[in-house]
Amino acid sequence: MAEHILDDLDHKPNDVRFFCDSKVVLGYIHNESRRFFVYVHNRVQRIRQSTSPGPNFLYEPSQAQQHEVFELVNPKTDAEVRPYVTSFFTQVEDGLFSDRFQRFSTWESLLRAHSFLIHQARSLTSSPNVTSHKCKGWHQCSEIRTPEEQKAAKKLILLHTQKDLYPQEYTALQKEEQVSNSSMLWKLDPYIDDGLMRVGGLLRHASLDSELKNPIILPKQCHVAQLLVNYYHSKVHHQGRQFTEGAIRSAGLWIVGGKRLISSILHRCVICRRLRGKQEVQKMADLPPERLSSSPPFTYVGLDVFGPWTVVSRRTRGGVAENKRWAILFTCMSIRAVHIEVIESLNTGSCINALRRFFAVRGPAKQLSSDRGTNFIGASQELGMQATREDQTCLLKYLHENGCTWEFNPPHASHMGGAWERMIGVTRRILDGMLLQMYHNHLTHEVLCTLMAEVSAIINARPLVPVSSDPCSPYILTPAMLLTQKSEAAFPIEDYTEKDLLKSQWRRVQALANEFWSRWRKEYISTLQPRRKWHVTHRNLVFGDVVLLKQAQFPRNDWPLGLISSVFPSSDGKVRKVEVRTTSGGNVKTFLRPISDVILLLAKED
Repeated sequence: MAEHILDDLDHKPNDVRFFCDSKVVLGYIHNESRRFFVYVHNRVQRIRQSTSPGPNFLYEPSQAQQHEVFELVNPKTDAEVRPYVTSFFTQVEDGLFSDRFQRFSTWESLLRAHSFLIHQARSLTSSPNVTSHKCKGWHQCSEIRTPEEQKAAKKLILLHTQKDLYPQEYTALQKEEQVSNSSMLWKLDPYIDDGLMRVGGLLRHASLDSELKNPIILPKQCHVAQLLVNYYHSKVHHQGRQFTEGAIRSAGLWIVGGKRLISSILHRCVICRRLRGKQEVQKMADLPPERLSSSPPFTYVGLDVFGPWTVVSRRTRGGVAENKRWAILFTCMSIRAVHIEVIESLNTGSCINALRRFFAVRGPAKQLSSDRGTNFIGASQELGMQATREDQTCLLKYLHENGCTWEFNPPHASHMGGAWERMIGVTRRILDGMLLQMYHNHLTHEVLCTLMAEVSAIINARPLVPVSSDPCSPYILTPAMLLTQKSEAAFPIEDYTEKDLLKSQWRRVQALANEFWSRWRKEYISTLQPRRKWHVTHRNLVFGDVVLLKQAQFPRNDWPLGLISSVFPSSDGKVRKVEVRTTSGGNVKTFLRPISDVILLLAKED
C-alpha cells in the first residue's frame, strides 16, 4: 500500500514512517541473528526490502521521539523461530602421536591402555583374521589382555616413538638408504625389521637371541625411555645402574645415551634414596664466639657425662659390695682445660651437687653447653632456670648475681659438642692406661677420684700447639700454665729486684698470664682456622621437604617418613637443625633433630 500511494503522489515525501502495535512483529523486523520459517521469513524480507527498521533520525537525541530497541519476545518458545543447528567437521589424522604418551606415569599403564585400545579395535573390525574374537562391539572388557595384544601394543608404542624422534633416519631406512653420518645412529648401523629400527652391528652370526643381537633403538630424551628405565629399575628391586642397564639390554632395548639417563633417574628415585640415601650435611659453621674469647678460664664451659666404673663400696664377710660411679667432665671452651667431678648416679641431684662443687672450685660460669641429657634438663630447671621452648636454645637465669645461661644442643647431635666429646675420648684413653696397671677389684671411690684428678692434671699439661724444636722457645703452651700459674722455667718478665718480687708477687702472676694469652693468640688461634671437613655448601632443607628420619635402634627399612615442619637457620643462614613431623598409629609426633639424622627423599619443589 505504501509503495502504491507513493507512486501516485506527484510530490514525494522525504521520509515515510511505519507504525505497528505488535512487539512480536517489531521483533521479527529488527532481528539480525535468528532464522525464521518460510512464512515469516518471506514477509520480513519483503518489509525490509522497502523500509529501514531503524531510521537515522531516531538515534538523534534532539528529536522528540527516542529510539526504542525491539528484540524477539521469546525466541526459545516462538514457533516461527528456527532452532540453531550446528555442524562440525572432523578430520582424522594418521595414528597416534608420542606426545600422548606424556599422560602416562608408568610403563605398565601405557602398555595396558594401548593393549585395550587394540582389543577394542579388533572387536569392532570385520576382518576375517579376527573372526574368532569373542568380544564384539564397544564394551567394557574385564578380561586380562593376552600376550599377543601386549606385544602388539609394545610394537605400536615403540614404532611411533621412533617415527617422531628419528623421522629422517626412519624415512631413509624405509627407502633402503644409509643414514647420514651426522646422525647419532650412524655408528649403530641401524636397519628396519618388522617396522622397527634395530641395531645392526657385527653380531649377525652370533648364537644369541635376536633381541640381544639386534636390540630396538630408542632415544633417551623421549618419555617412553624414561618409563622403561623406571620399569626395569623396579624389576631389579632398585639396584644400581649396572643392574638396571643389564635388564634393559636383556629386554632387547638399546637406549641411545642410556647411561646418563639411567644415572639421572636413579639419582631422583625416592626408593633408592630410602634404601641407600646419605644423611644430610652442611658446610661446617664458624666457631662460636666462646671458643675464641680470651675470658678467664671456665667462663664458657661445655660438659658431658661419661662412665660408668665399678668401685668397691664396702667389704662383707663373703666378699665385697660394688657400686657404679660416673663422672662429669667440664671443658673450658677457650683454653681447652678440663675439670672432672665424680658422681654416684645419673639423677638430677648428683648433677646439681657436681655443678656446685665445680662452681666452688673454678668460680661461676657465664654459659654452660651440653647435650639434652635428662639429668641436665632436670638440673637446669631445679637450679632456678626456667626453660622456654624445647626446639630452641634453653635460656636459663642462674641464681648467682653474675648470671648464667645453659644452652642445649639438639637431640642426637653429638658432633655439635665436639669440643667436650674430644676431651672425653682423651680422658678414657689416659684412664685405661692407668687402670691397666692396677687391679680393678681394688678400685674404690677414693681411688677413682684420685685417678680423675691425675687425669685432669695430665690433660691440662698437654701442649695446645706443636712443640717447637727451637732452643730459643723452650716454653710449652698448656692450659695448666694459666690454671696453676706455675712453670718449670722462669718466664721473661720485666727486671725487678728480689725486694720488688717479694713485695709484688702479683707481677709474676700477671706476667705469666700475659705470656699465656699472647702465645694463645699468636700460636693456638691460628690452628683453629682451617675447616677439617664439610667444606661444601649444600641445599638447605626447607619447610615441606619429605625426609626419612633416622632411628639407630631400628633397621633402616623401619625408619619413619617425616615432613619438615620447621627449620632453624644459623647465623650464617645455613640450616643445621630442623623439626620433623611424623605419624605413627594415627598420632602426630614432632622431633627436633640435626640434619645429620634425616635423609632427603623428595624436595618441596619436586
